[in-house]
Amino acid sequence: MAAGLFRAEMSMLSSTLARSFSIPFRKTLSSFDSRIATQRNSLPRTRHSRVASLSSSSPSHPRNFPLPGIEDVFVGYLFGRKKATEVAHVVWEQVIQKGDMVIDATCGNGNDTLAMLKMVTDESDCCGGCVYAMDIQKDAIESTSCLLDQTLGSEEKERVKLFNMCHSKMEEIVPENSSVRMVAFNLGYLPGGNKSIITASNTTVLALKAAERVLMPGGLISLVVYIGHPGGREELEVVEAFGSSLPVSDWVCCKLQMLNRPLAPVLVFMFKREK
Repeated sequence: MAAGLFRAEMSMLSSTLARSFSIPFRKTLSSFDSRIATQRNSLPRTRHSRVASLSSSSPSHPRNFPLPGIEDVFVGYLFGRKKATEVAHVVWEQVIQKGDMVIDATCGNGNDTLAMLKMVTDESDCCGGCVYAMDIQKDAIESTSCLLDQTLGSEEKERVKLFNMCHSKMEEIVPENSSVRMVAFNLGYLPGGNKSIITASNTTVLALKAAERVLMPGGLISLVVYIGHPGGREELEVVEAFGSSLPVSDWVCCKLQMLNRPLAPVLVFMFKREK
């Protein structure tokens, strides 16, 4: 039953996104909708125990899912087995293309920066993708740099530009006339760092406005908003107000939030429609 509801929700989401993205992506989503319809019509009409269906080891979704990994991650998130950041990463993979320019507006310990780099580059090193990573805390920049040193070769690391500055100033680091495919935020405090140093509502709204200006059509603003600290809920309200103010003719905005885990991080995605 839960899987059926999930497929219905994903089918509606795919229809919405198909109006916002490029032709290849629309074809993939259309294939997804068709496959859902085919599988639904071919299922035997027998009753099963809810407990049995949830605990079954066989997958309840199509084996050849056309958006690799996305259903597993979303279902895992719904049942508490996947993290919000894992959902964010699988959504990024549907938007980012090789050779893109992306911005990690709050690089923290560098895990998101590294994930983005793998999405914009390939082994040939000919695609030209790059990541602009920024954080107001020097400790975060050093932590990210250390992770990159441990993980990447010197040529790969050159694809990442680190900036010790506030995310509200991202327009200062983006080259003129550049197209940015994605801007990602993790709002809260640095994991393992000083919890009294947090992102603030006043600079976050400025950063969101800057992201809106630099983002290309077909791009994404992605946010994981941590609300378990003082000021976290207020910052979420600012994010929600900003997303709600974007015109529906140009943007598709959505939020994923746990109802019975009031301190769980909240996922917010803002897709800029292609003209």
